[in-house]
Amino acid sequence: MGFVIVLSYSRRSFLRFCLNAQMDSFLRGHVEAFAAFGGLARILLYDNLKSVVLERVGDAIRFNRDFLAFANHFRFEPRPVAVARGNEKGRIERNIDFVRKSFFAGREFTDVADLNAQAREWCEGKAFDRPWPQDDTLTVRQAFATEQPRLLALPAAGYALGQRLEVSVAKTPYVRYDLNDYTVPHTHVRRTLSVLADEQRVRIFDGITELANHPRSFDRHQTIEDPTHVQALVEYKRRARAHRGCDALAQVAPASTELLQMAAQRGYNLGNITAALLRLLDQYGASSLQAALLDAIARDVPHPNAVRLALERARERTGQPPPLPLVLPEHVRLRDAPMRTPSLASYDRHYDKPKDTDHD
Repeated sequence: MGFVIVLSYSRRSFLRFCLNAQMDSFLRGHVEAFAAFGGLARILLYDNLKSVVLERVGDAIRFNRDFLAFANHFRFEPRPVAVARGNEKGRIERNIDFVRKSFFAGREFTDVADLNAQAREWCEGKAFDRPWPQDDTLTVRQAFATEQPRLLALPAAGYALGQRLEVSVAKTPYVRYDLNDYTVPHTHVRRTLSVLADEQRVRIFDGITELANHPRSFDRHQTIEDPTHVQALVEYKRRARAHRGCDALAQVAPASTELLQMAAQRGYNLGNITAALLRLLDQYGASSLQAALLDAIARDVPHPNAVRLALERARERTGQPPPLPLVLPEHVRLRDAPMRTPSLASYDRHYDKPKDTDHD
């Protein structure tokens, strides 16, 4: 998409290209043009595009609310041209034709940024130094030197650009924007957040707090991740698995809580210890594990190896064979899978219906 602004008197032009025709791209073209001109005209003429005019009935015009806020910030009057009156916008139409023939035809570029860099160079060079249509003894640059002091000054405060919208985060820590998924911290799932997106970045906020700042993708169905978000989620899941394991151990072998507390004080990896104790629980059973845990605590050795050694000693004293892991084939394991019995209420409703009777 191309964006062109032409000053009526000097014919100085500003040219910019973008990947879409959204309001943010439209307004960004204005802001960059005003900065290039060092000011702006008091009246700007527009075609009846939806970014400016939402509805028109005769002379009654309903403007786009976002565009009116923009015009109010820069203090210019937007003036749509009459419908089917091409002569009212002849200067811009001639300038677009000049852009097509003098700039765009046969030009090579790598991406939009490269194309816009070439467009700025062209606007500040060949287009700026071309003969002025009102007097071919002058250039557009010389005519602009006369026009520029009469332009409106730019406001001191800048205009916040970007598309703003509210988004709902589901149970996974991703925000969907423009058919792409962007990560947010896992602590903000199932909440409503704000997205501020421009052509370069997608920023995600919780109130005024910025949670994420991603490079924007203009592809479709892409996943853009912040490595810190992913790592935090992995650590959270690892801790959650450890907590579930600790709860399971505490229910069948209460001494595991004291042993894990002793291990934590010494800086041991609680996740590895919990996983090792769960394996010993599967092999030896709850009562044997509880006795071995008490033995390890009495010896002041809060480590799975001490618990395993106590279990082995107890096995040798009783003359029991060593435990062997039971590995079942897949089809046997699936036989023991729990099944939920379906409700038969839907079938009962068919039999509860009264039968039709014939009446004479």
